[in-house]
Amino acid sequence: MLNEALLFLLNVIVQSFAAILLLRFHLQWLRAPLRNPVGEFVMAFTDFLVLRARRYIPSVRGYDSATLLAAWLAEALYLFGVLWIEVGHAFPLAGLLVLSAVKLLTISVYLLMGAVFVQAILSWVNPHSPLASVLNAITYRFLQPLRRIVPMLGNVDLSSMLLLIICQLILMVPIAMLERAASSLF
Repeated sequence: MLNEALLFLLNVIVQSFAAILLLRFHLQWLRAPLRNPVGEFVMAFTDFLVLRARRYIPSVRGYDSATLLAAWLAEALYLFGVLWIEVGHAFPLAGLLVLSAVKLLTISVYLLMGAVFVQAILSWVNPHSPLASVLNAITYRFLQPLRRIVPMLGNVDLSSMLLLIICQLILMVPIAMLERAASSLF
């Protein structure tokens, strides 16, 4: 029972922090506007770590490598804690680091799926929400090619549904294969 509580705390605290760091990286990569409630929260919540890390870790080709490295290390810390609680002994560091990178890919796909889902709901309920510009910046690069292929049916844009299906297939096939390969390093 104590192990379940520790796993829950690791999931809520460390895994969520890794996801927020990864969201910060993606928001900057996609040039999303940060003057909104989500952007301001993400920046305020992660500034304490990212601003210190940027002193030592330069950006690479314009990408915020300090934030990405912090997300990767937070995910590695999370996986270390989970494996330590479940297995109870040491395990190879290389496998842990590779699995952390694969888990960041998984979180990235889930972040995209969440943005598409929230954007679809807001388009029906409140299309001029303060979050609309952020969600559009996150999803535009992925939805635009699909909108050229999938025609509108009435006033319904089915490209969001198609993107969700594609994301789910990505999680089921290539990312699952990468996860199995990374787990085999243990």
